[in-house]
Amino acid sequence: MKMRGLYAITPEFEDTGTLLRSVAQALEGGIAMLQYRRKDRQHVDEAKTLARMCRDCAVPFIVNDNVRIALDCCADGVHLGRDDGEISAARANFAGKLLGASCYDSLPAARTAVAAGADYVAFGSVFPSSTKPAAMRAPLGLFGEARSLGVPLVAIGGITLHNAPQLLAAGADCLAVISDLFDAPDIAARARAYGMLFKS
Repeated sequence: MKMRGLYAITPEFEDTGTLLRSVAQALEGGIAMLQYRRKDRQHVDEAKTLARMCRDCAVPFIVNDNVRIALDCCADGVHLGRDDGEISAARANFAGKLLGASCYDSLPAARTAVAAGADYVAFGSVFPSSTKPAAMRAPLGLFGEARSLGVPLVAIGGITLHNAPQLLAAGADCLAVISDLFDAPDIAARARAYGMLFKS
């Protein structure tokens, strides 16, 4: 599966209805992928609804951290962090589906993840992030170094329309965005604006 574009990550909205309406706007705006990320409170029913919405728009749906929910909602893939289990074990459960790995600021970790079966790797925080203010910073030069891995590279952390072009120039294939997308007054318009960056 070709990966390029805006990789939307769901925000921590308390209300499911607000979340679903916001994701519907993001899908209308043309996001390339959606990751369901709800720390400590992921729900299978919520995930199933989001998966169906994404399927209707032919947008890959990824579940963060939770292999069981990803399987239960027939997600297109799962994304694992450092403490979310072995990549190789997840690969066995997700044959033919997308498997992503957070590699923070480490090229060796990315190499290990790809060798274990990861289809793409994410680096970040690339900029200071309000979502994870204490997150380690990944240098932009890491994307050029990681091209040799032969998998899509995702940038995450503090990304805005203003700084996004730096990441594309550095070699990122996807931009993972939460706040700058879902806090926008017009989510669909913001998603379209990101999409234009990949066409210029």
